[in-house]
Amino acid sequence: MPAVTQGEPTAVASFECSRDLLFGVAYRVLGSATDAEDIVQEAWLRWDRVDHSRVADPRSFLVQVTTRLALDRLRWAKARREAYVGQWLPEPLPTGPATEEGAERADSVSMAMLVVMETLSPLERVVFVLREAFEFSFAEIAAVVGRSETAVRQLARRARSNVRARRPRFQQDREVRRRVTERFLAACLGGDLRALLDLLAPEVTLSIDGNGGRGVARNPVEGAAKVARLLVCGLRRVLRPADAAAGATGDVGSGSIVDVNGGPAALITAGGEPIAVIVVDVDSAGLVTRIWIIANQDKLGGVGAGRRPGRNRHIRAAAG
Repeated sequence: MPAVTQGEPTAVASFECSRDLLFGVAYRVLGSATDAEDIVQEAWLRWDRVDHSRVADPRSFLVQVTTRLALDRLRWAKARREAYVGQWLPEPLPTGPATEEGAERADSVSMAMLVVMETLSPLERVVFVLREAFEFSFAEIAAVVGRSETAVRQLARRARSNVRARRPRFQQDREVRRRVTERFLAACLGGDLRALLDLLAPEVTLSIDGNGGRGVARNPVEGAAKVARLLVCGLRRVLRPADAAAGATGDVGSGSIVDVNGGPAALITAGGEPIAVIVVDVDSAGLVTRIWIIANQDKLGGVGAGRRPGRNRHIRAAAG
């Protein structure tokens, strides 16, 4: 789609004004920045074909088109994710630091929330995203999904109940989480088992999305001792299987702290390329309770220092 320039039609400007909102909705519904960009592009193509003089509210029209496209894509993706080899995790999304007024919006794009939303039905997820993240009215959501307002209220209630039952109950302090993530990254790269055990809660759970790569744990790993041993003894094999198989020695790579999905995360790179993104959840005592490692290379193209693959993938955590 062309960029907006002075003198271009109002229809193009209307779309550009809504672009971040459309991407924000699509990403939260799908958990994939790549798919969300495809959906926004398709929404543009449909918008370009309509008679704009007959559209009273371009924003509402575009949200409706985008949401319906995302819902259709999610239904198709659900079947593929059920057949996914290993654990499927959302695609990391580069974001800026959350602001106070955008904290709730940032939470809706957090890794923990996106993982929880995977347990919802496609229709529940759409209703939850529009209602909780973007504060659409029940009447507006009913028009989008083609259901009665009563049915939408029931879907929203059921989705909220399921999310509350599964999401972390502790509101994490961003700076505490950043400090813990820094220590966690240093312990992982340094192979410091003792330091890792000091950081992990006894019931910690580790999930790895390696796209079925050889040697990658395909089921969640639970317990501090098991998780620490896997991270220390298996990090090279998990992240760089080719090097491990060849008996290579030396560091796994370099690490840095980046902002993804509205919070701090650890980025591991090798040869200037992203190898893995690690997101941790921290409890009130400052202990790591959940670890998500995204090592699927197809999901890491938008992450990395100075990497900006596209406007849509780099959005503010508080933006729509």
